[in-house]
Amino acid sequence: MRSRTASTACRARRADERGQGTVEFAVVTAAFVALIVALGAMWRLFGEGKAMEHALASASHHIELSSAGAADVLLY
Repeated sequence: MRSRTASTACRARRADERGQGTVEFAVVTAAFVALIVALGAMWRLFGEGKAMEHALASASHHIELSSAGAADVLLY
């Protein structure tokens, strides 16, 4: 009789964990897809030269030596 109670408890535990693999697969798949999309966006950003344009625009704020330029640097 003891083996039936252990067997019933084991079955109940398995029934509770039945969807765990599906949820784990969904989470890992979503993370992988997000990673691929981010890498694609970065590839496009660097391929079109947008990253260089942004770096040059940011650097130009720091190069200005006038008083307005100093305020711009501090407020940037």
